[in-house]
Amino acid sequence: MNNDLLIAQAATLEDISVIAEKAGIGKEYLVPYGNDKAKISLKILDELKDRKDGKLILVTAINPTKAGEGKSTTTVGLADGLSKLGKNVMACLREPSLGPVFGLKGGAAGGGYAQVVPMESINLHFTGDMHAITTCTNLIAAVLDNSIYQGNPLNIDPERVEWKRCLDMNDRTLRTITIAQEKATNGVERKDHFVITVATEVMAILCLSKDLKDFEERVGRCVVAYTYDNKPVTVKDLGVDGAAAVVMKEAIQPNLVQTLEHTPVLVHGGPFANIAHGCNSIIATRTALKLADYVVTEAGFGADLGAEKFLDIKCRLGGLVPNAVVIVATVRALKMHGGVDADHLSEENIEAMLEGAKNLEKHIESIQAFHVPYLVAINKFSADTPKEVEALLNWCNEKGYPVEESDGWARGGEGTTELAAHVAELCEEESGYQPIYDVNDTIQNKILAIAKTIYGTEDVEYSEEALEKIKIYISNGWDRVPVCMAKTPLSLTDDPNIKGRPEHFTLHVRDLSISRGAGFIVAYTGSILTMPGLPKEPAAIRMGIDEAGNSFGIF
Repeated sequence: MNNDLLIAQAATLEDISVIAEKAGIGKEYLVPYGNDKAKISLKILDELKDRKDGKLILVTAINPTKAGEGKSTTTVGLADGLSKLGKNVMACLREPSLGPVFGLKGGAAGGGYAQVVPMESINLHFTGDMHAITTCTNLIAAVLDNSIYQGNPLNIDPERVEWKRCLDMNDRTLRTITIAQEKATNGVERKDHFVITVATEVMAILCLSKDLKDFEERVGRCVVAYTYDNKPVTVKDLGVDGAAAVVMKEAIQPNLVQTLEHTPVLVHGGPFANIAHGCNSIIATRTALKLADYVVTEAGFGADLGAEKFLDIKCRLGGLVPNAVVIVATVRALKMHGGVDADHLSEENIEAMLEGAKNLEKHIESIQAFHVPYLVAINKFSADTPKEVEALLNWCNEKGYPVEESDGWARGGEGTTELAAHVAELCEEESGYQPIYDVNDTIQNKILAIAKTIYGTEDVEYSEEALEKIKIYISNGWDRVPVCMAKTPLSLTDDPNIKGRPEHFTLHVRDLSISRGAGFIVAYTGSILTMPGLPKEPAAIRMGIDEAGNSFGIF
């Protein structure tokens, strides 16, 4: 079978006006970007405000491995499967970051015959949202440093600047830098570092805002620095909250595209789940819920990160009630969690797969803690043996875990109809959704609740720096908000090398930061980084343009 890019390039797309009509979006709300994508005016929400919400379905997964899990592929395939069953459905996805596209992963719009298109555009510049977020963040940084240089009227301590510049690229050289070197006219020299765009607070605010005015108010609350006498300085203090909203005027509108099977999809926002909250925008989700009877969305990485944040942060802050959760697992990935090296994944190994299934079981237990109906989706790979798939199905059935196979990658919606039918049945059950902690509890208790319920440990250690930050946040009244955990996605622990379902481990919280605009506290565990680096052989070195002008190498 052709690779993802060739499949996408061979597809015949419907004009975006046709997709909009299918989704029930009037022409007056459509802002086309060419023939294959468009933005949707937020005014549509005023028209739809009294319409009943559809059913909200979250797709999550086990801890990711190099073997692949196919969460986005399953999300797209499930949406197409529901459409095959005659359901009125939309999917909601995040926008890919250029960092992973050119770094390790390559493209991120589904795979095989379960893709969102135009694939190249979505993975590259799309409608410019990432560039707007980058510009907005760096505008605030530039005005901040200019204020210090121009007499420092806000009494900012240059050693206590919190706001970081950003770039939507993996560039480890920017993690620790010195700015304004050599000449006094260059500004006030100080240590600084960049973060990747998808880890910025502006990205988080975009995805948690209800409209542009809400965005402006949220960004105005962002803490950018502290004064010499320990008072917080905000974006509003800098006077640049209005300009930030101007930059984001178009980016805050969700983007409409389609699957290969012409199911409408909203792709909007893209916060990383290992650093930020890992979910697409509330605006896109709310819009889809008013337009469709079923909305399928995903959250980044495994259930220990994306799903926990979707259920504890996004749903809480957005007033959303999830109706079903799909937990994706693959035979290949479970074998890796069971101790099989990547070079031996093609060899049948039921024993290792069942050992690795302990990781899946922990994620099932985590989702059960939120009291939302769920099922396991076995995302099929061509190398899976019938005995391995049968063994995993039997394991789920023996433990009472609802399960279905999913073959969207090879067969599109036709390969997910049984999964779709089961999910539709789950959506008719009563959702008892509730977050796992009280937002008014102490910071330490909220972190402990996540560590105990989701990761499987009862022991959390804090650095002195983290404990000092907690005191500052309490003194400023910033402690009664959700906690956003920054943790490796590769393990239930903060050590990426520990696979499976570890027990009797300690979670290490080394630092915290306040995201007042987004409305949460970020707790940094282990050695998690806010600016990734490129691998030895980046995906970018395999990309190019052929003689016919077609791109290649974007997976």
